[in-house]
Amino acid sequence: MNIEELKSVGIDAPAEGKLLIDVYTNWCGPCKFVAPILHKLRDEGLIKLIQVDLDQNRPLGEKFGITAIPTLLFFKDGELLNGIIEIQGQQLVKDGIMVGAAGEAILREIINKM
Repeated sequence: MNIEELKSVGIDAPAEGKLLIDVYTNWCGPCKFVAPILHKLRDEGLIKLIQVDLDQNRPLGEKFGITAIPTLLFFKDGELLNGIIEIQGQQLVKDGIMVGAAGEAILREIINKM
């Protein structure tokens, strides 16, 4: 999947660099935990960040089969990552999708492996 397909669900995303789409809801505790970490990584220039409230964009959830939040979508140079990213022997990202929150060190390692 590429970022052009995101336009069908109202998301205009950059075609270059590392992009992380944070799918969250306002009532989600783990989402509130991971958001400041993502903002820090964005502010450091490691990623571009788009945050999408699933309650406001159900079509995005349907497109990616999102059934749990937070869900993080990883794109590089306009394409959803393909394959698996393992950290410390655990599969955390599969085909560009990570379900659940992670700490700063883990997210930094994932971004480095993108």
